[in-house]
Amino acid sequence: MVSSTAPQIEALTIIEAKDRAGCSRSMIYQEIQAGRLRARKLGRRTLILAADLSAWLANLPLVKP
Repeated sequence: MVSSTAPQIEALTIIEAKDRAGCSRSMIYQEIQAGRLRARKLGRRTLILAADLSAWLANLPLVKP
């Protein structure tokens, strides 16, 4: 018996990505246009990999104390 342990790739819609990030749809689109957030196309749908959203959030500037 062969068990598949391939990693799961989670793709998010723009709505799901904005909900997870806590920002607006327009902010997501602006970041995609600026090249700071990677997105992919599946037909007419724009998808963002969960890993790409996490990387984008991790690279946001820190708040200065």
